[in-house]
Amino acid sequence: MKIIFLGGYFIHKMATIHIFIICSMAVAFASAEVTLEVDRPWLRVQLFHTAFLDCCYRTDKPSIQATWHRHDSTRGPHPVNMSDAVMAGDRIRYGITCGTLTLTSVQINDSGLYRCWLNGTGIFTHGTYLQVYEPLDKTINLSEKAKNDILIAEGMLLFLCIIVPSVTLLLKSKKLHVLQKTMTKREVENIYQGLNLEDCCAMYDQIDRSKVGVGPYQDVLNNVDEEVQLENP
Repeated sequence: MKIIFLGGYFIHKMATIHIFIICSMAVAFASAEVTLEVDRPWLRVQLFHTAFLDCCYRTDKPSIQATWHRHDSTRGPHPVNMSDAVMAGDRIRYGITCGTLTLTSVQINDSGLYRCWLNGTGIFTHGTYLQVYEPLDKTINLSEKAKNDILIAEGMLLFLCIIVPSVTLLLKSKKLHVLQKTMTKREVENIYQGLNLEDCCAMYDQIDRSKVGVGPYQDVLNNVDEEVQLENP
């Protein structure tokens, strides 16, 4: 009984391995019949606008059909429901088959990764991530001409802010230079102002007389025997 049980287990194990090998070969064979093309990595579309998605591949089997699936953060891959606003199709050009998906008037919840499931091959295409965004409302709605006028006015104000202080400093420095020259000239004039040439000569004579040794006064007590000629003060 034990031998029979082990033999049954062995046969079951071998059958499982054979089935796995057959499935792997089928998938490899199907993959060899399909060559995926490069998809657009991402697409950004404004709210309420139309989005066009493609998934392209090469195959020799006309029976392969592409079914669109969407991956999002809340759910796994699930088929895209078709409607008047969501339409699927396909086109063939230069031997390349492309599945197309058109979403008119997209909504915010339409964002996600869109991929094609190739029926009969077990293959997902690379996919395209669709991002739907809502533009910001303008606080002040200005035309292009008004924007250009504002930029020109800002440039002129900036120019004036640079030129006016520079010219003011230049004029102030010039005035200070003129004032300094005037003050220097006045100081030189004040040095000689009020001087009298006759007084200068009299003072010079007195200084010269003191150098010779003859002063206006002499010691009378020490020079009794000598005749002294005194000068009148």
